[in-house]
Amino acid sequence: MPGFASAEAVRPISLPPPRTEGGVSLRAALQKRRSIREFSDRPLPLALLSDLLWAAYGINRPESGDRTAPCWRHQVVIDIYVALPDGAWLYAPKEHELQPHVAGDLRAATGMQDFVGQAPLNLVYVAQGDQMGKIAEEERRLWANVDTGFIAQNVYLLAAAEGLATVFRASVPRQQLAASLKLSGEQFITAAQTVGYPRS
Repeated sequence: MPGFASAEAVRPISLPPPRTEGGVSLRAALQKRRSIREFSDRPLPLALLSDLLWAAYGINRPESGDRTAPCWRHQVVIDIYVALPDGAWLYAPKEHELQPHVAGDLRAATGMQDFVGQAPLNLVYVAQGDQMGKIAEEERRLWANVDTGFIAQNVYLLAAAEGLATVFRASVPRQQLAASLKLSGEQFITAAQTVGYPRS
């Protein structure tokens, strides 16, 4: 991944087409699925990052724009921010690309455990509260968390299939991270997930 000094100075990164065939069976991935908290600092190849993001919440039905994970009331309200060593990027499923968002290494800021800063990738799940209609704040958070769980499980299964380590994390410094990501007042962080190669 190229480093960048400012989000304005960098173009989006087009991801290679995801592999949608082959690989291990669903049953094999379920057998291997587990949480792992020890990571190598080895970077993920761009092709594997492409597969991972598509599996998480990519578009699997281009004619309708529907995703690989279900969503509340058929409304897409979750965004995935991708924290890499060179900055935070926003995954754009329609274009299947990474759009520059914030410069600087925010990986350590995505959690409270030491490993988050060493792993090559942290996914931050952010809900667009203003797109959820006039429902109570408690309901917004409930349904946003449900949608996040679907996405995170897809990440778990792809990680298991590819021999990657991952762990879903609810312990996130939400206010500080929201400020670092320059989120609006209507956006809120639901959770984060660390991904990388397991430490041998």
